[in-house]
Amino acid sequence: MQVYGEHEFPGKLIIVEGIDGSGKSTQLSLLGQWLRREGYMVFFSEWNSSPLVKATTSRGKKKHMLTPTTFSLIHSTDLADRIERHIIPPLKAGAIVLADRYIYTAFARDVARGVSPRLVRDLYKFAVEPTKAFYFRVPLDVSLKRILGARAALKYYEAGMDLEMTEDIEESFRLFQGMIRDRYEEMVEEFGLIVIDATRSIEAQQNEVRSIVERELADVPKHAVVNLGPE
Repeated sequence: MQVYGEHEFPGKLIIVEGIDGSGKSTQLSLLGQWLRREGYMVFFSEWNSSPLVKATTSRGKKKHMLTPTTFSLIHSTDLADRIERHIIPPLKAGAIVLADRYIYTAFARDVARGVSPRLVRDLYKFAVEPTKAFYFRVPLDVSLKRILGARAALKYYEAGMDLEMTEDIEESFRLFQGMIRDRYEEMVEEFGLIVIDATRSIEAQQNEVRSIVERELADVPKHAVVNLGPE
């Protein structure tokens, strides 16, 4: 097992993972609302949100120009910037950081796209180890139904159309997300991912997540005074 950046910061890093349509983002949002009501200082960090690469990624996706290796390098740059600017400072200040996707997304997606597992993992050696990592397990048909129920169509890259496995976008989604799911399943034991049955009600999932997170909060101050400026 490869261990990533164990840290001794007073804050906590809680991350969620899962295939598209797993409901992980909803659960993370609800968790953040609850933590704030409990009086904790909470910060959110989202995959592919760094200003350094977000615009470039968006342009590349629109023109279908991103290769698997390009994707991998862009996302590692994104996370490196966010860890330095938006994750480590709150952790140092004793806050709780909630991350929607983390290194395991790259380990699953990039490898499913054919990038070397060793290359991907080496790219993320800078990452700090999360306090808790939740993996929301959901059947492919359920995730597809949820996505199509929320918007009109699947996206080109989320469906793995760049891999040219089939011209049918829904079938491509099942194939690609199925490969991603298989990578996640392989990582459950290796990285100690906490499996949440994402077919249950939103309330049942949230209650389980809160119960697990609550056990990590004994030494986390409430109403933390966070100074994110330069030292």
